[in-house]
Amino acid sequence: MTALTKIPVTVITGFLGAGKTTLIRHLMANPQGKRLAILVNEFGTVGVDGDILKSCADESCPVENIVELANGCICCTVADDFIPTIEALMALPQRPDHILIETSGLALPKPLLKAFDWPAIRSRITVDGVIAVADAEAVAAGRFAPDVAAVEAQRAADDSLDHETPLSEVFEDQICCADIILLSKADLAGEAGLAEARALIAAETPREVPMLAMTDGVIDPRVILGLGAAAEDDLAARPSHHDGADDHEHDDFDSVVIALPEVADPEALSAAIVRLAREQHILRVKGHVAVTGKPMRLLVQAVGERVRMQFDRPWGAEPRQSRLVVIAEHHHIDEAAIRAVLGA
Repeated sequence: MTALTKIPVTVITGFLGAGKTTLIRHLMANPQGKRLAILVNEFGTVGVDGDILKSCADESCPVENIVELANGCICCTVADDFIPTIEALMALPQRPDHILIETSGLALPKPLLKAFDWPAIRSRITVDGVIAVADAEAVAAGRFAPDVAAVEAQRAADDSLDHETPLSEVFEDQICCADIILLSKADLAGEAGLAEARALIAAETPREVPMLAMTDGVIDPRVILGLGAAAEDDLAARPSHHDGADDHEHDDFDSVVIALPEVADPEALSAAIVRLAREQHILRVKGHVAVTGKPMRLLVQAVGERVRMQFDRPWGAEPRQSRLVVIAEHHHIDEAAIRAVLGA
């Protein structure tokens, strides 16, 4: 790659827990001879996803090529955070061949695409493509689609009520901005679930977009990298619920960081997280936990009532601190109640 060649960037978007980090880990393990750099935009001050990716660093994507921006939407802090970070990645001693950006699960991708038109970088970088990762099982169950009958009934009672929930708007903005949609967790959805997910998504997208099934983040990198979409020049074809707005808000969502003592019973913690999802409508829980008598960190990843736990690596010299990021819609965040359920 010559100094005059634009560096391609792939934006990977998708709802909370859809499988974005798992996909990037697969791309890191299969770089197709490319030197990668990665920018992770977390929601919440504890950088779980960035930590996971750094643990997978290798010659094709060393640790210094993995940058994390936590607790701030990169498209809302373009001048202060996004532009300097991109410039730093492009100025690495070994220039990356391709940059992957993992957006926050709550991010709207279109404002990020607009940031690529900034004079400081527009001649040196291009959006190769936008990849939306959608949880096929959840979409098939209609979790991120509005109940039209219920919404119409509410609108009849209150003309000031928005016709869609914030969650559905985020999901629809993500899939409408995509060049390719990856239906993750295909093994859990099954053929019937995949067919239902495809139909539901196709009904929301304004143009025909390829939809590919994926399990455990495994997809041929040649299918999603090298698209040459120049998405920053194709904004009109990517409609958003927020088109015409001067900015976009993330006040619909909030997060709290919960510090816990050592956990003696991980199953009890899992049950507590399920209870949070059921009783307090918590969307996402992620973090690391110290388990009594265990030298390994326990990685916790939960989406709604689906909780996954695995020991990822020894604590080593790092303090044995249990911390969980809890994310929900703003009006559902009750820190005292969350602490009580988790035993913090």
